Amino acid sequence: MFKKATFFGTLAGFGFLLGAISGAIAAETHPNEHATTASTGFQRIEQPLRNKVAVTLGGLGLIGLELWWFLLSKPKSRQATTSGEIQEVTVTVDGGYEPSQIVVQTGQPVRLNFQRLDPSSCLEEVRFSDFHITQTLPLNQTTAIEFTPEKPGKYEFTCGMNMFRGVVEVQASDPVASATVSPASANVPATLTPQSTP
Repeated sequence: MFKKATFFGTLAGFGFLLGAISGAIAAETHPNEHATTASTGFQRIEQPLRNKVAVTLGGLGLIGLELWWFLLSKPKSRQATTSGEIQEVTVTVDGGYEPSQIVVQTGQPVRLNFQRLDPSSCLEEVRFSDFHITQTLPLNQTTAIEFTPEKPGKYEFTCGMNMFRGVVEVQASDPVASATVSPASANVPATLTPQSTP
């Protein structure tokens, strides 16, 4: 999925470049073509109108796709599974982070297992600045990172170059489930031992 994002982003940038070049050529009008050639060193090549329209529409379409991908598409979210006392999620590192949004509860240890499949140097490290964690991720191995979030909120993690990002969303634990004494039992008076009358 993230490799598709990189591909579409590159394709959109290339389309934008072609659209800009085509627009510049279409808008450029010089009455004296020889003077232009002498001053810039480039000779103007007239393109058919259909080529200009096709390149411009293709560039606009790719720009729209890039805007949708980065601004409107939502990251995939996953709730951590609890085994014993530890909340655990496996994160695949392949052209980004999958899932890129992880939901955990406060006050319980979290273990994120980063499985790195992408050989790019950008993804060889992951950083959790809020938890003061920086960890190298060896290629084709799973690396566990553990921490215990104490406060609700969204905590970002990034690659070493700050290009790829993910979020750990920490939600408040259910106070009813974690309560050791229920309100009803707190108001029960101590048991009295009956005394026998003489």
